[in-house]
Amino acid sequence: MASEMMEALMALCQEKHIDELYLLDKLEQSLARSYADVLHLDYGAKVTIDRSTGRVYVYKLVPKEESFDDETGEYTEFDEVDVTPKGTSRIAAQHAKAEINAIVRNAARQQIYEEFSDRIGEIITGTVLQSTPDFTIVKIRDGVEAELPHFDQRRHPEERNERPVGEHYTHNQRLKAIIIDVRDPNSTEPPVRGERQRPPIVISRTHPDLIKRLFELEVPEVYDGVVEVRSVAREPGIRSKVAVSSLDDHLDPVGACVGPKGSRVRTVVSELRGERVDVVPWSDDPARRVAAALSPARVSRVLIDSEENYATVIVPDDQLSLAIGKEGQNARLAARLTGFHIDIKNESLAKSLLRDLPERPQEEPDVVVPEGEHRCEYVGPTGIQCRNMARPGSRFCGIHEKLAQLGDAPVSDDPDSLI
Repeated sequence: MASEMMEALMALCQEKHIDELYLLDKLEQSLARSYADVLHLDYGAKVTIDRSTGRVYVYKLVPKEESFDDETGEYTEFDEVDVTPKGTSRIAAQHAKAEINAIVRNAARQQIYEEFSDRIGEIITGTVLQSTPDFTIVKIRDGVEAELPHFDQRRHPEERNERPVGEHYTHNQRLKAIIIDVRDPNSTEPPVRGERQRPPIVISRTHPDLIKRLFELEVPEVYDGVVEVRSVAREPGIRSKVAVSSLDDHLDPVGACVGPKGSRVRTVVSELRGERVDVVPWSDDPARRVAAALSPARVSRVLIDSEENYATVIVPDDQLSLAIGKEGQNARLAARLTGFHIDIKNESLAKSLLRDLPERPQEEPDVVVPEGEHRCEYVGPTGIQCRNMARPGSRFCGIHEKLAQLGDAPVSDDPDSLI
């Protein structure tokens, strides 16, 4: 009977790819703890399993008086007294089943950890298996599942919330998410509630890198590295700003990311469940970078304090609310995107502050205009200067240069209306 049990045990080890000696050692330790409790042994028990017959021997540990350590207050050597009870094979079989299940489970988690721990930051596509109020289980492939946590931070402050505002998932729904963590099964840190029973892979749909990976999938120029996503500021589920630059001077990075008629960015927005995505150009000049980050608002002037990482932005009176955004959202995202603390003032309010500043020479270019270039000199009937760049060797942009040649023909102060 015992021999048959050992044969079955060894066959199971081969099937599950478990080391036989490792399993027997774990089984002996488990049985020793159990028999110490069942037999009420003060100093514990030792269990050995005959490797050939499978017979189980239980020994009571009796301390040797001369081995008492005064410093630690414990015995260091023990005599072993055989106290093997009847029915040890049956109890051993029960423990073997539990140990094998635990070892197989830990081996699977270790294999997943070794495979996915180097893939943190990658995007994955999965299928929703189950959704609870606290987390959603997503199937990556057969035998590999991930957890998308969305715990209530007020009740569980130690947990994560990686679900954007307003998103809810249904069974068999396909999701794209980014891997943010892989739990180590051998970690000595105390686990959070129920962590051992939850999938080892943790994914997120709120992480800013998710937008980068989505643009890599949709925009070949980003995937090839010609267009680079320099910065992302995001309020998940509501709005995001993405700053991009190009290594090719003849390639418009914003146009490449937006795509023909907005097809590329529209695909990203669809995957983000309608989250608004603004794509703006990145500039190494802090003033131009801040001005672009506040898009779609028009900016008159930007004053940069690099030491304090502070930017004062002056906008036309009718652009103030657009620059700030609803509940300060546009300004908040622009500050995250650029890394500057942004203070926005309208022109009327800024006049008193600007009086104290030294007047710039007329030939000095605007803060947000590149050196060697200048803006179109056309000023419309409302007193607003055209914001297009003048053509080389000309005082006007391409639109107003042609229209200025018409003499008395009316000229619009809104270039976009003439395109």
